[in-house]
Amino acid sequence: MNRVYEFLKEAQTYYLATDDHGQPRVRPFGTIHVFEGKLYLQTGKGKQVERQMLENPKVEICAMKGGEWLRLAGSVELDQRTEAQESMLDAYPSLREMYTTGPEGNTSVFYFKDATATISAFTHEPEVITF
Repeated sequence: MNRVYEFLKEAQTYYLATDDHGQPRVRPFGTIHVFEGKLYLQTGKGKQVERQMLENPKVEICAMKGGEWLRLAGSVELDQRTEAQESMLDAYPSLREMYTTGPEGNTSVFYFKDATATISAFTHEPEVITF
């Protein structure tokens, strides 16, 4: 999982695909974090992307850096703990201007489970990582 985290951090931007009642929705994201050995992403409470992940937790991420690309497919699960939210915002302090934590806060953090990442390039065989 650390290889996936490092790839996404270095890429800085990745594209998250969700399902919206049968219609794929893709948008750029930049938050990626490891907390308690799990890979997390962050969004705002009440956003369409949050609703989509709650209704259908199967998502996919795509990112590129250099001559390689990563595809990460799996399910995400909402972590409502303040500790997980705080850890994410500690990793991205600029988000504290927009997001707050805790039960009354406006941040949502999701972690990946049952995930498979494939790192590909034209110069090497695909590298498959499961976690």
